[in-house]
Parts: sequence; C-alpha cells; structure tokens
Amino acid sequence: MAVKPTKVENYSWEGVDRKGSKVSGEISGVSIPLIKAQLRKQGIAPGKVRKRSISILARGKKIKSGDISMFTRQMATMMKAGVPLLQSFDIIGEGFQNSNMRKLVDSLKQEVAAGNSFASSLQKHPLYFDELYCNLVNAGEQAGALETLLDRVATYKEKTEALRAKIKKAMTYPIAVVCVALIVSAILLIKVVPQFQSVFENFNAELPAFTLMVINLSVVVQEWWFILLILVIALIFAVKHLHKRNQKFRDFVDRALLKFPVIGAILYKSAVARYARTLSTTFSAGVPLVEALDSVAGATGNIVFKNAVKKIKQDVSTGTQLNLSMRSSGVFPSLAIQMTSIGEESGALDEMLDKVATFYEDEVDNLVDSLTSLMEPMIMAVLGVLVGGLVIAMYLPIFKLGSVV
Repeated sequence: MAVKPTKVENYSWEGVDRKGSKVSGEISGVSIPLIKAQLRKQGIAPGKVRKRSISILARGKKIKSGDISMFTRQMATMMKAGVPLLQSFDIIGEGFQNSNMRKLVDSLKQEVAAGNSFASSLQKHPLYFDELYCNLVNAGEQAGALETLLDRVATYKEKTEALRAKIKKAMTYPIAVVCVALIVSAILLIKVVPQFQSVFENFNAELPAFTLMVINLSVVVQEWWFILLILVIALIFAVKHLHKRNQKFRDFVDRALLKFPVIGAILYKSAVARYARTLSTTFSAGVPLVEALDSVAGATGNIVFKNAVKKIKQDVSTGTQLNLSMRSSGVFPSLAIQMTSIGEESGALDEMLDKVATFYEDEVDNLVDSLTSLMEPMIMAVLGVLVGGLVIAMYLPIFKLGSVV
C-alpha cells in the first residue's frame, strides 16, 4: 500500500525565548504539534502557532531562474558556514516570499531527510535543476566538497543570469518602442485621420496620392481593426507555439538571428561566453572533458553552437586537442581558440576558459550599451516615418490649397 506523502505547510508563530523576550517568525512543517516541538528544541516556548495565509498573487507566482540562482548562492553560503544541510533548507525556505519556491525547498528537504542524496533530490525537479546543475552537485557530494561545488554552481548561475538579462535588455527596448509607435499610428488612423477626411470632402479638389493612400488605409483599419488585432494576437501565439513545439523552426530562428545586424553579434558573443563559462565550471569541478562537453552543448542556447560542440566532442574523444576541434568547427572566434590552446599547453584550461567567458561577457555588455545608443536615433527615425508620415499626409492638401490661394 502506497504511503500518502505528508503535506508541508507554512506557519507563523509567536513565543518566548530563554531570556524571556517575545519572539515571532515563520517556519515550515507538517502539523502544529511538530512545529511546537521543533521550537522547543530551539529553546523557544511556543505560544500561538497558525497556518500562514498566502495571497492570491503569491500563490500563482512562478519559480524563475533568478530564484534558483539565489537558492544556490544561499546554499553555498550555508555550507561554507558549516550549517547542516537540513537546517539550511529551513533557513533558506523561510526567506522566500514566493510560495512555490518555499514548497520546492521543503520538497528537497523532505527528500534529503528521507535518506536521498542532495543530487538525487534535485534530479526529481528537472524543470528547475538541469542535468549540468545536478551533475556538479553530485560531483561535489562524491568528492566531499559540496560547499566548493555549490559556490561554483552559484557563480555560474549568477553569470548566466546576468548575461541573459543583458540580452533581454537589448531585445526588449527596440521591440517596446516599435510596438508603441504602431499603437500611436493605429490611434491616428482610427481617430484623427477621419476628422481630416471630413474636412477634405468639402474641398471638392483632387487629393495627393499619398493622402489618398493614408485615407484608404484609415478606412481599412476602422472597418477591420478588431479582425486585424485578433490576427496579430493569433500570429504571436502561433509563432510562440511553433517555437516551443517545432525543433526545425527553432533551429531556423537560431540561425537567422545570428545574421541580424548588431543583435546577431550580441547573440554570437553571448553563446561563446556561455560555452566558455559552462566548460570552465564543469572542467574545474573535475568532470572529464568529453563528459563536460555533453552539458556544454545544451547550455550554449543556439543550434549552431550546439552542433559545433557535438562535433568537438566526437573529435576530442578520438584524441584531437580541444583548440584544434574548435578551429575545425569554423564557429568560434580566434581569440577563444588561442586562449584555449594556451590553457591546454599550460595545464590551466579552466582558468583560460574563465577568462574567455569574462571577456565575451564584457563584450556583450558593451554591445548592449552601444545598441541602446544606436537605437535612439533609429527609433526617432521610425517614429518620424510612421507618425510624421501620417501628419504630413493629412497636411499636404492644406499646403496645396494654400499655394493655390
């Protein structure tokens, strides 16, 4: 007969410590009696203990990669401070306001308390802890250096998150401005152009071709705006669904984005940085190079680099040097190849790869700043063409009429 898993809840408590001072806090557990027993072990005389209410907004909040990064850093800090693993889960779990993250930490605690290893407990949550993460933690447990490996994983996650944030910043700004420009143009076509159209009807004169084109566009938008809006939303959802479900479409998007001006350079250098950062982290953790390349292939985030890393793995497994394999792939920049070669010759491959990752992360940061500066005049040009073009189209007949008078 299967044993029903015990549900862990969050409780708020009030009590008195050994000095007689009133104290309060929050704690996770399965029942009020067990919570009180746990508080007594900590030297606290429990008073009121009740379930912690969770707001509707907090209940539906998803676990983000930043939450996992913070959890990893806190676990590394606790391990370095000598705090026992189970107690670390309690302390870290109470610090998260995200109820789903608290449940995840409580679930890990229950798994470890039942006798499972930390790595095997993490493997039961593949949505939040990938194969690379679990393998590094497992290597730390096997070597008796969990705190060191957790620190490396935490650094890796933080660097990856910072890189992802930079790319998101580069992509979000121009998209947001173009969307605003389109919305403003739609409002002008629906609300402003019809007002001018009624005025032009009293002119009894031939209108310029540009003005007629804008008026006809306005008529279409007025009559079909709802259908057009549904089509745009449907197109967005269709692209997202296709990107999620269709591997060939994702591969096409990955290759196409690398060819985009400026954006392509950012994505290219970020992929090189992720490759170097991941390989440096795994290799320094004592993972054999061929096995490390398995994790690196998925971490690059682009099909072009993923295929290149798979080919590099095949070459390295037959005895070819890493730098020669990278060169033959035709994907990696010469600086990364030369630094890798120096690292292999000096026996400090992990350090050199770390320097490569840091260099290209800085390059991505500089490119994002340059893109922001470059986008400002480009955005002004887009706004001028869209909004200014509509305004000019409406005033052309007035200018023509004035010249005639």
